[in-house]
Amino acid sequence: MDVEALKQAVCDRVDALAPRLVHASRAIHAHPELNYEEHYAHQLLTDLLEEQGVAPVRSAYGIGTAFDAAAGSSGATIAVLCEYDALPGVGHACGHNVIATAGLGAGLAAAAIAEQAGGRIRIMGTPAEEGGGGKVKMARAGAFEGIDAAMMVHPADADLIQMDCIAIQELEVEYHGKAAHAAAAPWEGRNALDAAVLGYMNVAAMRQHIRPNERIHGIFTKAGDKPNIVPADAAMDWYIRSGTIASLQPLKERVFTSLQAAATACGCTMDHAWVGECYAEMINNQAMVQSYVRNATRVGRTVVDPATTGRRVVGSTDMGNISYLVPSIHPMIKVAPDGVPIHSVDFASYAGSPAGDQAVIDGAKVMAMTVVDLWTSEALRQQMREEFDQRPRDVVVY
Repeated sequence: MDVEALKQAVCDRVDALAPRLVHASRAIHAHPELNYEEHYAHQLLTDLLEEQGVAPVRSAYGIGTAFDAAAGSSGATIAVLCEYDALPGVGHACGHNVIATAGLGAGLAAAAIAEQAGGRIRIMGTPAEEGGGGKVKMARAGAFEGIDAAMMVHPADADLIQMDCIAIQELEVEYHGKAAHAAAAPWEGRNALDAAVLGYMNVAAMRQHIRPNERIHGIFTKAGDKPNIVPADAAMDWYIRSGTIASLQPLKERVFTSLQAAATACGCTMDHAWVGECYAEMINNQAMVQSYVRNATRVGRTVVDPATTGRRVVGSTDMGNISYLVPSIHPMIKVAPDGVPIHSVDFASYAGSPAGDQAVIDGAKVMAMTVVDLWTSEALRQQMREEFDQRPRDVVVY
């Protein structure tokens, strides 16, 4: 089997698809949609799949904006994942329009040679990465059973082998006290806002005594109605992050205890809810990473290790949960000038710029060539599996 010819074939296929892919990326960028509301993107991407002869399953796994498509009849099954949800207020400031169309391009290019190369490809639309846990819900429904490896590419201000994705869980709390006139009879009241402020200060004091790879950040979402009324209710929203899903659990307990203690101190009560899905850290399969890095040089990109350059991008993603289920990678592809952070207004503009368009094409080619490597090299697959088998086994990720 001529691997070089197969790689040239997928690159040629991406070039042929380039106008459609760029148009789709720009269209998704212009129509930002939040978690599980990505109906425009879902329709656009599945229509493009159908147009190219790869029949999609729309609203897959019981999720209205998920999709799944497959090609190839035998061999290793590789999944390319597409994200397409946006952020409130700043639109595609995480560049998911690039993720969606680079993934689609890689999948379509691989599908065109799947029978020839002796492999199977899955093109999966995974909604609601920005807190909604779409991949986790899909995994729970069996989406990743029978898959040998999974990949996606994420925009950034540099070409990096990985994003430093740490575990996260969201916590919502509500404090309940007793209203009173703040001037006439304050002693009759129990101030829920005081409880929330004290809880915030408890957590702020705790931040000095957490690990360097842990993060705790929160906001007040309700703080009373009028200054002369003792607030009967207050509410907060917290994100709690730790290096691994295992180390996240004791940190969650410490945060909860700090917040609960504040309610007791102020004579109030507290309700809480652990919101959404718990995201695991990302375990990047280095055998797959090295294949991606080698293929990136073919399109003129030098992909570097953020640990050696100091150019770390820290965040959280439900792709981390998938990396516990199948060997996975989550490299970063440059779309913005150095120093422009993701989740910023400036980054959103670059995601819809010519640099974003180029990342769509380059990302599609590099991932498609990496799929070819995985299909055609038993040695690579063996190395990938041996590395994957070293992951922690006693962790629940969905």
